[in-house]
This record gives sequence, structure tokens and C-alpha cells, in this order.
Amino acid sequence: MYFDRKCKITFISHGATIYSDEFRISDNETYPPLNEAGQEEVEKICEFLKKRGVKNDVIYSSPASRTIQTAKIISKMYKQDFEILDDLKPRKCGDWNGLTFAQIEEQNPEMLDKLIKLPEEKLFENCESVSEFVNRVALSMSKIVEKNIGNRLIIVTYPDVIQAAIVSALDLPHDKMFRFFINTGSATQISYYDSWASLKYSGYVPI
Repeated sequence: MYFDRKCKITFISHGATIYSDEFRISDNETYPPLNEAGQEEVEKICEFLKKRGVKNDVIYSSPASRTIQTAKIISKMYKQDFEILDDLKPRKCGDWNGLTFAQIEEQNPEMLDKLIKLPEEKLFENCESVSEFVNRVALSMSKIVEKNIGNRLIIVTYPDVIQAAIVSALDLPHDKMFRFFINTGSATQISYYDSWASLKYSGYVPI
């Protein structure tokens, strides 16, 4: 039926790191870890999940150290193990790895403009286009939803994976991905139905 919910997912963006504080791009899975502010953000998210009464049947995590650290704190609060999903990796950023957006804009503003306005264009050989990334995340989310019919999930992942999940769930053009700002240590919730999805809230940061 049209209003029969298949799955409800609460996405949690990992806590802050020294890279996220500097708006530095990285697809590195082993570095950097959460910093002190990031750990505090995750503790606040746990309090939010408690107060809101967010229930879950399964907890998933992306494979990076920063997402796993975040998932460990959340799973401890729920007294429940979590599963690592290798598919939910951040967008491969190629030659921009380790650079800040300010550095990219200074070095090559035309390329940054292409990233935002031309999602199907692959900027480097060793990166993913925005469309490739959104399609990859969409496929992963489809598999997760079909595997968890009737379940409520928590997925701990990266801000860009959450952006891509929103765009694919709402069937938006891929160049709209960057319109959704996802803070570290934030919560986003999407309900998935048979032929559509509903964004309940996005990028919420507990005060």
C-alpha cells in the first residue's frame, strides 16, 4: 500500500574531527579520528536519541575510524552491537584529498563550480562524479531497506553519504546534493515506503 512504511532510518553524522573543523575534504578511512569536540557532539546525540525515544532494531556504521568511534558510543547507549557496511564509503575525492574548500576555490574556482553545477562530470580519473556517488549510495540504501522491511535503523555515516541519501530518497536532481548542509554530530531521519520516501528532519544538532 502507498502509506505502508517499509523502513525508518535515523542517520547519524559522525562527530567532529580536525578535518571537519577546517572544512577539509577526505575519503581516508583511518584518519582523522574524532576530536574532543566530536566526542561531545556524539554524547549530545545520544541524549537526543534517548529523549526523543528513537527506537531501533539494527545499528549500522560506515567503515572509517571516525564513524566506528561514533557508532561505538551509540551502541553502548543502546546496549546493542553494530554492523559495519563497507558499501557506505564517502565520495572518492581524488586529487582534492586533504584540501580545504577554501584552498580548492583559490586554486581552481572553475573546478569547484563544476563540482556543484555539473554532477555527471568526473573531475579527475581517481574520483567519483557526484552522480556516480549518489547512484552508489542509492543502490546501497535500496539493499539496506529491502533487507530490513519493518525495521527501524540507525546508520552512522558521513555527511556526504547522508546528503546523497536525501537526494536519492526524494528523487531530486543530483546537483541539489550540496543544498543540504549536514553538520557533524547531527541526526537526519527518512521513512521509506513502497514507491516514495519522506524526509522527517535533516542535519539536526542537539543544543
